Amino acid sequence: MTNPVIVEVTRGGRVESRHRGSAVVVDADGNTLLSFGEADAPVFPRSAVKAMQALPLVESGAADAFGFGDRELALACASHSGEPEHADLAASMLGAAGLDETALECGSHWPMDQNAMLALARTGAEPTQLHNNCSGKHAGFICAACHLGIDHRGYINYDHAIQGMIRDVMSDLTGEHLGVDNCGTDGCSIPTYALRLHALAGGFAKMVTGSGLPPARAAAARRLIDACMAEPFYVAGTKRTCTRLMKTAPGRIFAKTGAEGVFCAALPKEGIAIAVKCDDGAKRAVDATITALIARYLDAGEEIRAELLNQAGHTFKNCNGIEVGTIRVSDL
Repeated sequence: MTNPVIVEVTRGGRVESRHRGSAVVVDADGNTLLSFGEADAPVFPRSAVKAMQALPLVESGAADAFGFGDRELALACASHSGEPEHADLAASMLGAAGLDETALECGSHWPMDQNAMLALARTGAEPTQLHNNCSGKHAGFICAACHLGIDHRGYINYDHAIQGMIRDVMSDLTGEHLGVDNCGTDGCSIPTYALRLHALAGGFAKMVTGSGLPPARAAAARRLIDACMAEPFYVAGTKRTCTRLMKTAPGRIFAKTGAEGVFCAALPKEGIAIAVKCDDGAKRAVDATITALIARYLDAGEEIRAELLNQAGHTFKNCNGIEVGTIRVSDL
């Protein structure tokens, strides 16, 4: 099966590029509200599932023990831009456990935010693990391990106790098998598992509604979702799509991107969740598609819906400010 074209990019009145992909929208009972493309083909969700991976931090009692609030929990679910606020908060989380950046096993890279990168370069300093977009997530793993009395060293490995907890949580939420046979290595070195889009969306629908979850897990899940919606800057950063979507409708939209064209979102009020995969991994295509699908499930008369549709399909300009083309989402 060939996935349908989900986004077209035009220039000079002609289609210049086409992006193909798949998506699914489900409710908390697992009912499929919309599906197109190979929605049952396993994909690596990458960072889109960070809120699921953060559940042991809350469920273990570590978040409360270390006094973490919404910002820390949002950062534990984040693919942040490495701005000073992000790096400082990751360091603070580690400090609460009596550790520093040397405990992080995610590796280092330059901040994703250009201004933050240039500011750091001007100081003559090198980026550290704190600037890694996954440092908040890793800090959460380490804090959970420390609180439970588990040696945090090697926490990125498949057979570490923290990774075992994450597998159990994600399997419970998605109903999918997570094992060596469908495991890869993520950019930050932890295991990532190939899952069906339907299962991903279903997991997030459970997280925002609590449907089918034990009370304690439902409460922990909603706490993480609410933290992300309350502090969207700490989930991503300046001019990032996750942050933009959650700021557009505060408390109404949860959104989390992943690498290689994966994006998940959930609407707590509507009790639904969405998972999208763009075949070629293009950020512009998956960003436009998830935005349009979120808008589709809001009331037609809401101003928020119109604003999101304008964000999804839009013109773009070159460096001289000349309008040169459009990005448009297919009517799927």
